[in-house]
Amino acid sequence: MKTLLPFYKFMAMLATMLSFGLPVAADTVLSKLLPNLNVTQLVEGADAFGPTHPDIPVIQVFKAGERIGWAYITSDFVSTTGYSGKPIHTMVAIDDAAQVIGVELVKHSEPIVLIGIPDAKVKALVANYRGLDLVAEAESGGTAHKLDIISGATVTIMVIDDSIVRAGLKVARQLGLGGLVVDEPSAGPQFQINPDADAAPDWMTLEGDGTLRRLSLDVGQINAAFAAMEDERAGKRALTEAPEATFIEMQTALVSHPAIGRAILGNDVAANVQSWLGEGDHAVAIVGRGLYSFKGSGYVRGGIFDRIVLIQDDVSVRFRDRMHKRINTIAAEGAPVFAEADLFKIPADSGFDPTKPFRIQLLVQREVGAIEKVFTTFDLGYQLPSHYIRALAPAPAAEIPDSVAAVTSQTELDAQQALWKRIWLGKQVEIFVLGIMLTVLTGVFFFQTFAVRNERAFYWFRIGFLTVTLVYLGWISNAQLSVVNLMALFGSLVSGFSWQAFLLDPLTFILWFSVAAALLFWGRGAYCGWLCPFGALQELLNQVARKLRIPQWTLPWGLHERLWPVKYMIFLGLFGVSLTSIEQAERLAEVEPFKTAIILNFVRAWPFVAYAAALLIAGLFVERFFCRYLCPLGAALAIPARLRMFDWLKRYKECGSPCQTCAHECPVQAIHPTGEINPNECINCLHCQVLYQSETTCPVVIKKMKRRAKDSAGPDLERFVGHPNQKPRIPTT
Repeated sequence: MKTLLPFYKFMAMLATMLSFGLPVAADTVLSKLLPNLNVTQLVEGADAFGPTHPDIPVIQVFKAGERIGWAYITSDFVSTTGYSGKPIHTMVAIDDAAQVIGVELVKHSEPIVLIGIPDAKVKALVANYRGLDLVAEAESGGTAHKLDIISGATVTIMVIDDSIVRAGLKVARQLGLGGLVVDEPSAGPQFQINPDADAAPDWMTLEGDGTLRRLSLDVGQINAAFAAMEDERAGKRALTEAPEATFIEMQTALVSHPAIGRAILGNDVAANVQSWLGEGDHAVAIVGRGLYSFKGSGYVRGGIFDRIVLIQDDVSVRFRDRMHKRINTIAAEGAPVFAEADLFKIPADSGFDPTKPFRIQLLVQREVGAIEKVFTTFDLGYQLPSHYIRALAPAPAAEIPDSVAAVTSQTELDAQQALWKRIWLGKQVEIFVLGIMLTVLTGVFFFQTFAVRNERAFYWFRIGFLTVTLVYLGWISNAQLSVVNLMALFGSLVSGFSWQAFLLDPLTFILWFSVAAALLFWGRGAYCGWLCPFGALQELLNQVARKLRIPQWTLPWGLHERLWPVKYMIFLGLFGVSLTSIEQAERLAEVEPFKTAIILNFVRAWPFVAYAAALLIAGLFVERFFCRYLCPLGAALAIPARLRMFDWLKRYKECGSPCQTCAHECPVQAIHPTGEINPNECINCLHCQVLYQSETTCPVVIKKMKRRAKDSAGPDLERFVGHPNQKPRIPTT
């Protein structure tokens, strides 16, 4: 046997060379990551990758010259994303029996894992998927295995689990492993939503006919479930409430069906829901009460609801904040009072079929240590009652003309266009509000002489505008631009530019378009001074500090001038890193506290919160401290702002010599002692233009007023006191 080992190694090497001779399609993740993958780390005992499959992005795994399985990257088959909004690339190997023989976390951009949780801990958990039986998963709908969770990374682990199972089932079916086969379209009748169906107007009837489905768990059931777990600590932390107390009562209904939506939500709200949904989208209503929340208190804007997931066969849908709306009132008669009631959108591209059964899986957690938790799941099954659906007659086969066939070949591009169009339609209110803000700001800049005439009115206008910027654009709409956007744009220009990716976020797209236009007219200050949520937060906090009489520090001009370049160094450093690794550049871009303070509302690991808080505290003493010295986005915008075509800020020849009023009162010290305004540092707050017309502050204006007063009073005064060279004549009576 030993004499054959060299031969086996030779065959493995030959297979490896052949595999590079038959490359995977160039646009697959496997093809991009394969040169950096090590088969020996993926599968124990394996010594080489073999040829790739001609039709799907999978590659053979060899051991001693024999194929022992197939390997693939999960993101080639499923598009599940985590907190980062990017796929988590996991390589999985399965054998002919459809059992997992190797798993390796290859690449990800998850901030929770990148910082705070050791990468090795996540990789060790992923490795535990070896031995997973995909046949059993197919029979159980993906719940045959135990889901292990790392505290603090719940969503990330659930996304990895979902991608391993769903991608594995797809590969196993396409390769026919373990007896699994591709699901063929049923030869029987197909079904669709029956829009003419009626729904009962009262809650009890809706429950009775299956329109509403319920999951009810009491404290005793929950304690029993945790007591049965392998981790003995789970049973020792039993709830102390009465066993019959309601732990959670959760009900759901498919409210995208027009009749069900009208019955539960009312006609007006149901109509709004239909306008919220794009073509092919669906929505479920989930209501709950009891000791446990199906949403959880740890949910943050921009994140994922980690306690619930919709599952239908191989389809799983995790709900993000943009797929969520609250239900304020339930219209159905006799509806109980619920602690929480919410709508969740099911995207059209998820593969969800409303006529087939699905389930809402609830994740229940229990603390077993200071930072450790254990988890278990419960299912709320749902099947749309038969009177809400109808059989769909099969369409007659028709010959497709060549011209139509050519058009249908562009389905992927059409799907991308349809996606961003649906997103824009769903953001009409936000787009309208942003349009009003941009229109008002443009008017202020064009007619600044009139806008700043009343100092007090303009002050409160600016405070109000910045408040809207912070609360609406920032905390509600998450429309915070970042230097990461610029690095992504540059990467797109290098690798092949496409509008599709940038059109997926309407507010960010509109803001960048307006910033590009504003750079030519007013420089970077139009965004930095008025539309940046974090900049608004700094300035508003500084205004509060001034009201509280917190001392304001003015740095010496020499030191201040030498600190300006720091932000340019940071930007150039990030840009240089992005040329070699965009992922590394994104990590380093955490020098911007925008994600912590604006996107995640400070709900994040303590080092990030401490950093953002330190910058804001510094801003209490030095107004806009971060904007002045550290902001890489401001530096990036200042560079092209040198091309601006107009100089709107008015100055007197006395400014700087001898008058220093504006220089001393500029909020960001953007005015040189010699009187010039540095456009790279100016935030266009227009405070200098307020002073330019001030009759109580500006020495030049005060001098002109005195001269005019003297000129207007000149003739009467001369008649009263005589010629200046004569002694005044005192009138006699």
